[in-house]
Amino acid sequence: MNHGFETLAIHAGQEPDPTTGAVIPPIYQTSTYAQDAVGQPRQGYEYSRTANPTRDALQECLAALEGGRRALAFASGLAAEDTLLRTVCQPGDHVVIPDDAYGGTYRLFARVAQRWGLDWTAASIHSVDAVREAITDRTKIVWVETPTNPLLGIADIAALAQVAHDRGALLVVDNTFASPYLQQPLHLGADVVVHSTTKYVGGHSDVVGGALVGIDEELMQNLAYHQNAMGAVAGPFDSWLTLRGIKTLGVRMDRHCDNAEKVVEFLQRHKAVAQVLYPGLPEHHGHEIAAKQMKRYGGMVSFRASGGEEHAVEICNRAKLFVLGESLGGVESLIEHPGRMTHASAAGSPLEVPSDLVRLSVGIETIDDLLADLEQALAR
Repeated sequence: MNHGFETLAIHAGQEPDPTTGAVIPPIYQTSTYAQDAVGQPRQGYEYSRTANPTRDALQECLAALEGGRRALAFASGLAAEDTLLRTVCQPGDHVVIPDDAYGGTYRLFARVAQRWGLDWTAASIHSVDAVREAITDRTKIVWVETPTNPLLGIADIAALAQVAHDRGALLVVDNTFASPYLQQPLHLGADVVVHSTTKYVGGHSDVVGGALVGIDEELMQNLAYHQNAMGAVAGPFDSWLTLRGIKTLGVRMDRHCDNAEKVVEFLQRHKAVAQVLYPGLPEHHGHEIAAKQMKRYGGMVSFRASGGEEHAVEICNRAKLFVLGESLGGVESLIEHPGRMTHASAAGSPLEVPSDLVRLSVGIETIDDLLADLEQALAR
């Protein structure tokens, strides 16, 4: 039987405990397991880096929500990214990345993987032709975010999957901003989906984690080998917290989107705002693609302050209900200055973000309270 998203979020991988009937999967807070005999681990469990029942429950749920064959849970989104890169690539290979990528992803490529011998090219991922031109004979991965962080660019997943596959490369999609509730890249041709489960999947700003989800069994088996060999796995309590957050992902995302749409309307009318970046706006360059491949347009909103960089910083510092902080996707609203915070590592690079940019992670609070806070923060 095919179940709906919300049903899968609550039940996939989360059968009642067979011993006690507990409805919520237990936290198997253990490092090792008693074995029935030498070489005979009970139900395959021998050491929690390799496998843990709580992490297995999370991985099964994530695979179901993304429509993948298998999912792997990590200690952070960057741990997931690093494992993927070192599984698929080797020194001398090449990757195409967005010219508007998360600062931590850029840092991983430019200051870690590049020293290991991995080459990369930044391309405008909303242009299929630009991505095609950036691919070389050494390209193993076309890496996209959609929407991107923090400029909210949109990539045509189906078109880029075709371009990548025609050249023998994999298409990897960072689906963190959309979440599997709003977008399922595997159904559009992507090979692997990446998540920082810290964000919307966990949803409560109380746990750090990452995930890889894919369809190809051989690739996922190879990734699982490296997950164990490299060891940056999600612990049992972190897995349990993430599972708890997943259960309300659908209803949370609906409220995030409702509030974000109202915030966008407010910002568009305000004289302190020079430009609003949101894929739900008809004038957004990726609006038609987003409408085709996303259920709704998400809870992330970016805007450019009319008074330049210092004005943008002032707005961030004046906010009260919007918490000044990095990260995103939690129930609480956050505000930040990407150029000085999450994307500081990209300063001076092709991925440098505008200095007058402000990024909002719109939470699920009462919308009138959020608009009032923005009103006082924007007042000069």
